[in-house]
Amino acid sequence: MNKLKKIIVLGGGSAGWMTAAALGKVLKNQFCHIQLIESDQIGTVGVGEATIPQIMLYNQLIGLDEDEFMRRTQATFKLGIQFKDWLKPGHSYYHAFGEVGKNMEGIQFYHYWLRQHLQGKAAPLDEYTLTSLACDERRFMRSIDAGNSPLSNIAYAFHFDAGLFALYLRELAQGWGVERTEGKVQSVQQWDNGFIRSLQLDDGSVHEADFFIDCSGFQGLLIEKTLQAGYEDWSHWLPCDSAVAVPCAKVGDPWPFTRAAAQKAGWIWRIPLQHRTGNGHVFSSKFMSDDEATSLLMQQLDGEALAEPRLLKFTTGKRKKFWSKNCLAIGLASGFMEPLESTSLHLVQAAISKLFSFFPDRRFEPADIDEFNRQMDFDYQRIRDFLILHYHATERDDSAFWRHCRTMDVPAELTQKIEQFRASGRIFRFNQEMFSDLSWFEVMLGQGITPTAYHPLADMFSDDELAKRMDSIRAVVRKSVDYMPSHQDFINQHCKAAMK
Repeated sequence: MNKLKKIIVLGGGSAGWMTAAALGKVLKNQFCHIQLIESDQIGTVGVGEATIPQIMLYNQLIGLDEDEFMRRTQATFKLGIQFKDWLKPGHSYYHAFGEVGKNMEGIQFYHYWLRQHLQGKAAPLDEYTLTSLACDERRFMRSIDAGNSPLSNIAYAFHFDAGLFALYLRELAQGWGVERTEGKVQSVQQWDNGFIRSLQLDDGSVHEADFFIDCSGFQGLLIEKTLQAGYEDWSHWLPCDSAVAVPCAKVGDPWPFTRAAAQKAGWIWRIPLQHRTGNGHVFSSKFMSDDEATSLLMQQLDGEALAEPRLLKFTTGKRKKFWSKNCLAIGLASGFMEPLESTSLHLVQAAISKLFSFFPDRRFEPADIDEFNRQMDFDYQRIRDFLILHYHATERDDSAFWRHCRTMDVPAELTQKIEQFRASGRIFRFNQEMFSDLSWFEVMLGQGITPTAYHPLADMFSDDELAKRMDSIRAVVRKSVDYMPSHQDFINQHCKAAMK
Protein backbone atom coordinates (compact mmCIF):
# COMPACT_ATOMS: atom_id res chain seq x y z
CA MET A 1 0.00 0.00 0.00
CA ASN A 2 2.93 2.36 0.70
CA LYS A 3 4.89 1.68 -2.50
CA LEU A 4 5.75 4.74 -4.60
CA LYS A 5 3.67 4.86 -7.76
CA LYS A 6 5.23 7.86 -9.45
CA ILE A 7 8.41 9.97 -9.29
CA ILE A 8 8.77 13.37 -10.96
CA VAL A 9 12.26 14.70 -11.78
CA LEU A 10 12.05 18.47 -12.28
CA GLY A 11 14.73 19.78 -14.60
CA GLY A 12 16.97 18.27 -17.26
CA GLY A 13 20.64 18.98 -17.82
CA SER A 14 23.31 16.62 -16.56
CA ALA A 15 21.81 16.23 -13.08
CA GLY A 16 18.24 15.64 -14.21
CA TRP A 17 19.04 13.16 -16.93
CA MET A 18 21.67 11.33 -14.86
CA THR A 19 19.00 10.85 -12.20
CA ALA A 20 16.25 9.89 -14.64
CA ALA A 21 18.51 7.47 -16.54
CA ALA A 22 19.60 5.73 -13.34
CA LEU A 23 16.00 5.42 -12.13
CA GLY A 24 14.88 4.23 -15.55
CA LYS A 25 17.63 1.63 -15.81
CA VAL A 26 17.19 0.23 -12.30
CA LEU A 27 13.40 0.49 -11.92
CA LYS A 28 12.68 -0.25 -15.60
CA ASN A 29 9.50 1.82 -15.33
CA GLN A 30 7.81 -1.22 -13.77
CA PHE A 31 8.34 -0.54 -10.09
CA CYS A 32 6.96 2.98 -10.49
CA HIS A 33 6.43 5.53 -13.24
CA ILE A 34 9.18 8.11 -13.81
CA GLN A 35 8.50 11.47 -15.41
CA LEU A 36 11.02 14.22 -16.17
CA ILE A 37 9.71 17.74 -16.70
CA GLU A 38 11.95 20.27 -18.41
CA SER A 39 11.68 23.28 -20.68
CA ASP A 40 13.80 23.86 -23.75
CA GLN A 41 13.36 27.58 -23.03
CA ILE A 42 15.37 27.27 -19.80
CA GLY A 43 19.09 26.96 -20.45
CA THR A 44 21.37 24.65 -18.50
CA VAL A 45 24.59 25.72 -16.80
CA GLY A 46 26.66 22.90 -18.33
CA VAL A 47 29.62 24.40 -20.19
CA GLY A 48 31.75 21.29 -20.60
CA GLU A 49 32.43 18.82 -17.87
CA ALA A 50 35.53 17.28 -16.36
CA THR A 51 35.03 14.24 -14.14
CA ILE A 52 36.91 12.05 -11.67
CA PRO A 53 37.35 8.24 -11.80
CA GLN A 54 34.25 7.59 -9.66
CA ILE A 55 32.17 8.39 -12.78
CA MET A 56 32.94 4.79 -13.79
CA LEU A 57 30.57 3.56 -11.08
CA TYR A 58 27.70 5.52 -12.62
CA ASN A 59 28.56 4.39 -16.14
CA GLN A 60 28.59 0.77 -14.96
CA LEU A 61 25.27 1.21 -13.14
CA ILE A 62 23.46 2.21 -16.32
CA GLY A 63 25.54 -0.06 -18.56
CA LEU A 64 27.17 2.55 -20.82
CA ASP A 65 29.33 1.32 -23.68
CA GLU A 66 32.40 3.46 -23.06
CA ASP A 67 33.51 3.90 -26.66
CA GLU A 68 29.99 4.82 -27.78
CA PHE A 69 29.65 7.22 -24.85
CA MET A 70 32.97 8.85 -25.86
CA ARG A 71 31.89 9.26 -29.48
CA ARG A 72 28.45 10.62 -28.61
CA THR A 73 29.79 13.25 -26.19
CA GLN A 74 32.98 14.28 -28.08
CA ALA A 75 34.89 13.08 -25.02
CA THR A 76 38.58 12.81 -24.24
CA PHE A 77 40.30 10.92 -21.43
CA LYS A 78 41.51 12.50 -18.21
CA LEU A 79 44.38 11.26 -16.03
CA GLY A 80 44.48 14.18 -13.58
CA ILE A 81 44.53 17.94 -13.09
CA GLN A 82 47.45 20.27 -13.66
CA PHE A 83 47.62 23.15 -11.17
CA LYS A 84 49.62 25.97 -12.70
CA ASP A 85 50.82 29.01 -10.68
CA TRP A 86 48.90 28.03 -7.52
CA LEU A 87 51.85 27.81 -5.14
CA LYS A 88 53.58 30.74 -6.86
CA PRO A 89 53.88 32.06 -10.42
CA GLY A 90 55.91 29.70 -12.60
CA HIS A 91 55.25 26.62 -10.44
CA SER A 92 53.02 23.71 -11.48
CA TYR A 93 52.12 20.24 -10.25
CA TYR A 94 49.71 17.41 -11.02
CA HIS A 95 46.95 15.99 -8.90
CA ALA A 96 47.17 12.73 -10.81
CA PHE A 97 44.72 9.84 -10.56
CA GLY A 98 45.64 6.38 -9.35
CA GLU A 99 48.71 5.02 -7.67
CA VAL A 100 51.82 6.92 -6.64
CA GLY A 101 54.80 4.57 -6.54
CA LYS A 102 54.24 1.27 -4.76
CA ASN A 103 53.55 0.64 -1.08
CA MET A 104 56.14 -1.51 0.69
CA GLU A 105 55.87 -3.60 3.85
CA GLY A 106 52.45 -2.14 4.62
CA ILE A 107 53.71 1.46 4.60
CA GLN A 108 52.52 3.99 2.03
CA PHE A 109 55.02 4.74 -0.68
CA TYR A 110 55.00 8.45 0.03
CA HIS A 111 56.63 7.91 3.42
CA TYR A 112 59.63 6.28 1.71
CA TRP A 113 59.67 9.11 -0.81
CA LEU A 114 59.59 11.65 2.05
CA ARG A 115 62.52 9.90 3.71
CA GLN A 116 64.60 10.21 0.55
CA HIS A 117 63.33 13.73 -0.09
CA LEU A 118 64.43 14.92 3.34
CA GLN A 119 67.86 13.41 2.59
CA GLY A 120 67.96 15.23 -0.76
CA LYS A 121 68.00 11.92 -2.66
CA ALA A 122 64.47 11.57 -4.08
CA ALA A 123 63.62 12.12 -7.73
CA PRO A 124 60.59 14.33 -8.43
CA LEU A 125 57.34 12.68 -7.34
CA ASP A 126 56.04 12.65 -10.94
CA GLU A 127 58.75 10.15 -11.91
CA TYR A 128 57.16 7.55 -9.65
CA THR A 129 53.62 8.27 -10.87
CA LEU A 130 52.49 6.75 -14.17
CA THR A 131 49.57 9.13 -14.71
CA SER A 132 51.68 12.25 -14.05
CA LEU A 133 54.28 11.26 -16.64
CA ALA A 134 51.52 10.27 -19.08
CA CYS A 135 49.94 13.70 -18.64
CA ASP A 136 53.27 15.39 -19.34
CA GLU A 137 53.83 13.32 -22.49
CA ARG A 138 50.17 13.27 -23.63
CA ARG A 139 49.89 9.50 -23.50
CA PHE A 140 46.92 7.31 -22.63
CA MET A 141 45.70 3.73 -22.57
CA ARG A 142 43.22 1.67 -20.61
CA SER A 143 44.39 -0.97 -18.15
CA ILE A 144 45.67 -4.26 -19.55
CA ASP A 145 46.53 -7.56 -17.90
CA ALA A 146 50.21 -6.88 -17.25
CA GLY A 147 50.72 -8.61 -13.91
CA ASN A 148 52.36 -6.40 -11.29
CA SER A 149 52.86 -3.52 -13.73
CA PRO A 150 51.23 -0.11 -13.24
CA LEU A 151 49.61 -0.76 -16.64
CA SER A 152 47.28 -3.24 -14.92
CA ASN A 153 45.57 -0.51 -12.92
CA ILE A 154 45.29 2.81 -14.74
CA ALA A 155 42.81 5.20 -13.13
CA TYR A 156 41.13 7.65 -15.47
CA ALA A 157 38.05 9.78 -16.04
CA PHE A 158 36.66 11.87 -18.89
CA HIS A 159 36.16 15.32 -20.33
CA PHE A 160 32.92 15.64 -22.30
CA ASP A 161 30.41 18.09 -23.70
CA ALA A 162 27.76 18.45 -20.98
CA GLY A 163 24.99 19.27 -23.44
CA LEU A 164 25.72 16.18 -25.55
CA PHE A 165 25.94 14.07 -22.38
CA ALA A 166 22.46 15.17 -21.27
CA LEU A 167 21.03 14.42 -24.74
CA TYR A 168 22.66 10.98 -24.77
CA LEU A 169 21.28 10.15 -21.33
CA ARG A 170 17.85 11.47 -22.34
CA GLU A 171 17.80 9.06 -25.28
CA LEU A 172 18.77 6.15 -23.04
CA ALA A 173 16.32 7.10 -20.29
CA GLN A 174 13.40 7.39 -22.67
CA GLY A 175 14.35 3.98 -24.05
CA TRP A 176 13.97 2.65 -20.51
CA GLY A 177 10.49 4.10 -20.19
CA VAL A 178 11.10 7.53 -18.64
CA GLU A 179 8.41 9.98 -19.76
CA ARG A 180 9.63 13.43 -20.80
CA THR A 181 7.24 16.38 -20.50
CA GLU A 182 8.00 19.80 -21.96
CA GLY A 183 6.92 22.77 -19.90
CA LYS A 184 7.64 25.37 -17.25
CA VAL A 185 6.27 25.13 -13.72
CA GLN A 186 3.73 27.86 -13.00
CA SER A 187 2.67 26.77 -9.51
CA VAL A 188 3.33 24.10 -6.90
CA GLN A 189 0.50 22.52 -4.92
CA GLN A 190 1.07 21.11 -1.43
CA TRP A 191 -0.83 18.84 0.93
CA ASP A 192 -1.89 20.09 4.36
CA ASN A 193 1.26 18.56 5.91
CA GLY A 194 3.49 20.60 3.57
CA PHE A 195 4.39 17.70 1.29
CA ILE A 196 4.35 18.51 -2.42
CA ARG A 197 1.24 17.26 -4.15
CA SER A 198 1.53 18.37 -7.78
CA LEU A 199 3.07 20.76 -10.30
CA GLN A 200 1.01 22.91 -12.66
CA LEU A 201 2.74 23.78 -15.93
CA ASP A 202 2.39 26.78 -18.20
CA ASP A 203 0.00 24.86 -20.48
CA GLY A 204 -2.38 24.36 -17.54
CA SER A 205 -1.67 20.65 -17.11
CA VAL A 206 -1.29 19.31 -13.56
CA HIS A 207 1.17 16.54 -12.72
CA GLU A 208 0.95 14.64 -9.42
CA ALA A 209 3.57 12.33 -7.91
CA ASP A 210 4.50 10.67 -4.63
CA PHE A 211 8.13 11.78 -4.74
CA PHE A 212 9.76 14.83 -6.36
CA ILE A 213 13.44 15.17 -7.28
CA ASP A 214 14.49 18.80 -7.70
CA CYS A 215 17.07 19.26 -10.46
CA SER A 216 15.94 22.80 -11.25
CA GLY A 217 19.38 24.35 -10.84
CA PHE A 218 20.45 27.25 -8.65
CA GLN A 219 16.87 28.44 -8.09
CA GLY A 220 15.87 25.25 -6.23
CA LEU A 221 12.25 25.70 -7.25
CA LEU A 222 10.96 22.91 -5.02
CA ILE A 223 13.55 22.43 -2.27
CA GLU A 224 14.04 26.16 -1.59
CA LYS A 225 11.28 28.28 -3.09
CA THR A 226 8.56 25.84 -1.99
CA LEU A 227 9.94 23.98 1.05
CA GLN A 228 12.43 26.63 2.21
CA ALA A 229 15.17 24.16 3.13
CA GLY A 230 17.70 26.97 3.72
CA TYR A 231 21.23 27.46 2.42
CA GLU A 232 24.62 27.30 4.14
CA ASP A 233 26.93 29.92 2.63
CA TRP A 234 30.64 28.98 2.47
CA SER A 235 31.87 32.02 0.52
CA HIS A 236 33.92 33.20 3.52
CA TRP A 237 36.18 30.18 2.85
CA LEU A 238 35.74 29.92 -0.91
CA PRO A 239 35.41 33.54 -2.07
CA CYS A 240 34.99 32.93 -5.81
CA ASP A 241 31.39 33.75 -6.71
CA SER A 242 31.46 34.20 -10.49
CA ALA A 243 32.53 32.42 -13.64
CA VAL A 244 32.72 33.39 -17.29
CA ALA A 245 32.83 30.53 -19.79
CA VAL A 246 33.50 30.33 -23.52
CA PRO A 247 34.37 27.50 -25.94
CA CYS A 248 37.15 27.95 -28.48
CA ALA A 249 38.42 26.14 -31.53
CA LYS A 250 40.63 23.13 -30.93
CA VAL A 251 44.33 23.76 -31.50
CA GLY A 252 46.47 20.63 -31.69
CA ASP A 253 45.92 17.22 -30.12
CA PRO A 254 44.11 17.17 -26.78
CA TRP A 255 46.08 16.54 -23.62
CA PRO A 256 44.75 13.97 -21.10
CA PHE A 257 44.30 16.35 -18.17
CA THR A 258 42.32 19.37 -17.02
CA ARG A 259 44.35 22.54 -16.57
CA ALA A 260 43.60 24.93 -13.70
CA ALA A 261 45.77 28.04 -14.01
CA ALA A 262 45.70 30.49 -11.08
CA GLN A 263 45.02 34.17 -11.84
CA LYS A 264 45.00 37.41 -9.82
CA ALA A 265 41.56 36.74 -8.33
CA GLY A 266 40.75 33.13 -9.17
CA TRP A 267 41.70 30.62 -11.85
CA ILE A 268 41.11 29.63 -15.48
CA TRP A 269 40.10 26.15 -16.56
CA ARG A 270 40.93 24.54 -19.86
CA ILE A 271 39.13 21.31 -20.83
CA PRO A 272 40.14 19.66 -24.13
CA LEU A 273 37.39 17.87 -26.09
CA GLN A 274 37.57 16.12 -29.43
CA HIS A 275 35.84 18.94 -31.33
CA ARG A 276 36.72 22.05 -29.29
CA THR A 277 38.24 23.32 -26.05
CA GLY A 278 36.22 24.43 -23.04
CA ASN A 279 37.49 27.49 -21.15
CA GLY A 280 36.31 29.35 -18.10
CA HIS A 281 37.48 31.89 -15.55
CA VAL A 282 36.32 31.36 -11.95
CA PHE A 283 36.83 34.54 -9.94
CA SER A 284 35.78 36.64 -6.97
CA SER A 285 33.71 39.71 -7.84
CA LYS A 286 35.01 41.35 -4.67
CA PHE A 287 38.50 41.43 -6.17
CA MET A 288 37.86 41.65 -9.94
CA SER A 289 35.17 43.10 -12.20
CA ASP A 290 33.20 41.00 -14.67
CA ASP A 291 34.71 42.91 -17.59
CA GLU A 292 38.29 42.42 -16.41
CA ALA A 293 37.67 38.70 -15.79
CA THR A 294 36.18 38.29 -19.26
CA SER A 295 39.03 40.18 -20.90
CA LEU A 296 41.62 38.06 -19.07
CA LEU A 297 39.93 34.85 -20.23
CA MET A 298 39.62 35.96 -23.85
CA GLN A 299 43.31 36.92 -23.95
CA GLN A 300 44.31 33.40 -22.91
CA LEU A 301 42.24 31.37 -25.39
CA ASP A 302 44.23 28.92 -27.51
CA GLY A 303 41.97 29.25 -30.52
CA GLU A 304 39.15 31.32 -32.00
CA ALA A 305 36.17 31.85 -29.68
CA LEU A 306 33.17 29.83 -30.85
CA ALA A 307 30.49 31.70 -28.87
CA GLU A 308 29.93 34.80 -26.80
CA PRO A 309 31.23 34.51 -23.19
CA ARG A 310 28.61 33.43 -20.65
CA LEU A 311 28.65 34.92 -17.16
CA LEU A 312 27.48 32.81 -14.21
CA LYS A 313 26.95 33.93 -10.62
CA PHE A 314 26.91 31.52 -7.68
CA THR A 315 27.26 31.20 -3.93
CA THR A 316 29.45 28.32 -2.82
CA GLY A 317 27.70 26.21 -0.21
CA LYS A 318 24.89 23.70 0.21
CA ARG A 319 21.28 23.31 1.23
CA LYS A 320 20.72 22.90 4.96
CA LYS A 321 18.50 19.99 3.96
CA PHE A 322 19.06 18.09 0.73
CA TRP A 323 15.95 16.03 1.35
CA SER A 324 12.88 17.63 2.91
CA LYS A 325 9.51 15.88 3.17
CA ASN A 326 8.88 14.19 -0.21
CA CYS A 327 11.43 16.26 -2.15
CA LEU A 328 15.12 15.52 -2.76
CA ALA A 329 17.48 18.04 -4.39
CA ILE A 330 20.24 16.84 -6.73
CA GLY A 331 22.79 18.86 -8.69
CA LEU A 332 22.89 22.65 -8.48
CA ALA A 333 19.57 22.66 -6.61
CA SER A 334 21.39 20.94 -3.73
CA GLY A 335 24.43 23.21 -3.58
CA PHE A 336 27.45 24.41 -5.50
CA MET A 337 31.10 23.52 -5.17
CA GLU A 338 33.28 25.32 -7.69
CA PRO A 339 34.72 23.00 -10.39
CA LEU A 340 38.34 23.16 -9.17
CA GLU A 341 38.53 19.39 -8.51
CA SER A 342 35.79 18.32 -10.94
CA THR A 343 33.41 17.16 -8.20
CA SER A 344 30.08 18.47 -9.56
CA LEU A 345 28.99 15.29 -11.31
CA HIS A 346 30.44 13.18 -8.53
CA LEU A 347 28.07 14.86 -6.07
CA VAL A 348 25.20 14.11 -8.46
CA GLN A 349 26.08 10.43 -8.62
CA ALA A 350 26.72 10.30 -4.86
CA ALA A 351 23.19 11.58 -4.29
CA ILE A 352 21.80 9.04 -6.77
CA SER A 353 23.69 6.22 -5.06
CA LYS A 354 22.43 7.27 -1.64
CA LEU A 355 18.91 7.62 -3.05
CA PHE A 356 18.95 3.92 -3.91
CA SER A 357 20.32 3.08 -0.45
CA PHE A 358 17.55 5.09 1.24
CA PHE A 359 14.87 4.57 -1.40
CA PRO A 360 11.60 5.61 0.26
CA ASP A 361 8.06 4.41 0.33
CA ARG A 362 5.13 6.76 0.85
CA ARG A 363 5.77 6.94 4.60
CA PHE A 364 9.02 8.88 3.98
CA GLU A 365 10.63 7.62 7.17
CA PRO A 366 12.21 10.67 8.93
CA ALA A 367 15.15 8.65 10.30
CA ASP A 368 16.15 7.62 6.77
CA ILE A 369 15.85 11.17 5.47
CA ASP A 370 17.95 12.47 8.38
CA GLU A 371 20.69 9.92 7.69
CA PHE A 372 20.69 10.75 3.98
CA ASN A 373 21.14 14.43 4.84
CA ARG A 374 23.89 13.65 7.34
CA GLN A 375 25.84 11.63 4.78
CA MET A 376 25.50 14.27 2.06
CA ASP A 377 26.55 16.96 4.56
CA PHE A 378 29.71 14.98 5.22
CA ASP A 379 30.49 14.60 1.51
CA TYR A 380 30.08 18.32 0.87
CA GLN A 381 32.11 19.37 3.93
CA ARG A 382 35.08 17.14 3.12
CA ILE A 383 35.16 18.29 -0.50
CA ARG A 384 34.88 21.89 0.75
CA ASP A 385 37.97 21.46 2.92
CA PHE A 386 39.96 19.95 0.05
CA LEU A 387 39.10 22.93 -2.15
CA ILE A 388 40.00 25.43 0.58
CA LEU A 389 43.44 23.77 0.83
CA HIS A 390 44.32 24.92 -2.71
CA TYR A 391 43.64 28.56 -1.88
CA HIS A 392 44.94 28.72 1.66
CA ALA A 393 48.25 26.85 1.32
CA THR A 394 50.04 29.18 -1.07
CA GLU A 395 53.07 31.44 -1.18
CA ARG A 396 51.32 33.96 -3.43
CA ASP A 397 51.03 37.48 -2.08
CA ASP A 398 50.89 39.30 -5.42
CA SER A 399 47.24 40.38 -5.12
CA ALA A 400 44.67 41.26 -2.48
CA PHE A 401 42.77 38.05 -3.35
CA TRP A 402 45.70 35.76 -2.56
CA ARG A 403 46.62 37.69 0.58
CA HIS A 404 43.05 37.20 1.78
CA CYS A 405 43.16 33.46 1.04
CA ARG A 406 46.53 32.96 2.74
CA THR A 407 45.46 34.62 5.97
CA MET A 408 41.81 33.58 6.29
CA ASP A 409 40.62 31.27 9.06
CA VAL A 410 39.88 27.75 7.82
CA PRO A 411 37.77 24.89 9.25
CA ALA A 412 39.29 23.10 12.24
CA GLU A 413 39.29 19.74 10.45
CA LEU A 414 41.45 21.16 7.66
CA THR A 415 43.85 22.78 10.12
CA GLN A 416 44.25 19.45 11.91
CA LYS A 417 44.94 17.61 8.65
CA ILE A 418 47.58 20.12 7.55
CA GLU A 419 49.31 20.19 10.96
CA GLN A 420 49.40 16.41 11.22
CA PHE A 421 50.86 16.09 7.74
CA ARG A 422 53.46 18.77 8.38
CA ALA A 423 54.55 17.11 11.63
CA SER A 424 54.63 13.45 10.60
CA GLY A 425 53.70 13.00 6.94
CA ARG A 426 50.61 11.10 8.07
CA ILE A 427 47.25 11.46 6.32
CA PHE A 428 44.16 9.62 7.48
CA ARG A 429 41.10 9.16 5.33
CA PHE A 430 38.10 9.55 7.57
CA ASN A 431 34.92 7.54 6.97
CA GLN A 432 35.66 7.00 3.26
CA GLU A 433 35.73 10.71 2.50
CA MET A 434 35.81 11.59 -1.18
CA PHE A 435 39.54 12.24 -1.58
CA SER A 436 42.08 9.57 -0.66
CA ASP A 437 45.30 10.05 1.26
CA LEU A 438 47.15 10.08 -2.09
CA SER A 439 45.07 13.01 -3.32
CA TRP A 440 45.72 14.92 -0.11
CA PHE A 441 49.43 14.09 -0.35
CA GLU A 442 49.79 15.30 -3.94
CA VAL A 443 47.95 18.56 -3.32
CA MET A 444 49.50 19.39 0.06
CA LEU A 445 52.96 18.75 -1.35
CA GLY A 446 52.12 20.67 -4.53
CA GLN A 447 50.90 23.61 -2.45
CA GLY A 448 54.20 23.79 -0.61
CA ILE A 449 53.45 21.88 2.62
CA THR A 450 56.50 19.69 3.25
CA PRO A 451 56.54 17.38 6.29
CA THR A 452 59.42 17.54 8.72
CA ALA A 453 59.20 13.79 9.39
CA TYR A 454 57.83 10.54 7.99
CA HIS A 455 56.49 7.22 9.27
CA PRO A 456 59.16 5.66 11.56
CA LEU A 457 58.72 2.24 9.93
CA ALA A 458 59.95 3.70 6.63
CA ASP A 459 63.41 3.34 8.24
CA MET A 460 63.25 -0.44 8.11
CA PHE A 461 65.42 -0.50 4.97
CA SER A 462 69.02 0.66 4.80
CA ASP A 463 69.75 3.67 2.61
CA ASP A 464 71.23 1.41 -0.08
CA GLU A 465 68.31 -1.05 -0.03
CA LEU A 466 65.76 1.76 -0.18
CA ALA A 467 67.63 3.42 -3.05
CA LYS A 468 67.55 0.16 -5.03
CA ARG A 469 63.82 -0.28 -4.43
CA MET A 470 63.01 3.31 -5.30
CA ASP A 471 65.12 3.18 -8.47
CA SER A 472 63.35 -0.02 -9.47
CA ILE A 473 59.89 1.52 -9.01
CA ARG A 474 60.96 4.56 -10.99
CA ALA A 475 62.31 2.38 -13.82
CA VAL A 476 59.10 0.30 -13.99
CA VAL A 477 56.98 3.46 -14.17
CA ARG A 478 59.22 4.87 -16.92
CA LYS A 479 59.03 1.66 -18.94
CA SER A 480 55.25 1.52 -18.53
CA VAL A 481 54.77 5.08 -19.76
CA ASP A 482 57.03 4.36 -22.77
CA TYR A 483 54.64 1.51 -23.67
CA MET A 484 51.59 3.80 -23.78
CA PRO A 485 50.42 5.26 -27.11
CA SER A 486 49.64 8.92 -27.52
CA HIS A 487 46.30 10.12 -26.21
CA GLN A 488 45.18 11.13 -29.71
CA ASP A 489 46.24 7.79 -31.24
CA PHE A 490 44.25 5.88 -28.62
CA ILE A 491 41.16 8.00 -29.33
CA ASN A 492 41.61 7.55 -33.08
CA GLN A 493 41.77 3.78 -32.68
CA HIS A 494 38.91 3.28 -30.22
CA CYS A 495 36.44 6.12 -29.85
CA LYS A 496 36.92 8.95 -32.33
CA ALA A 497 33.77 11.00 -32.79
CA ALA A 498 32.40 11.93 -36.18
CA MET A 499 33.49 15.46 -36.90
CA LYS A 500 30.75 17.91 -37.87
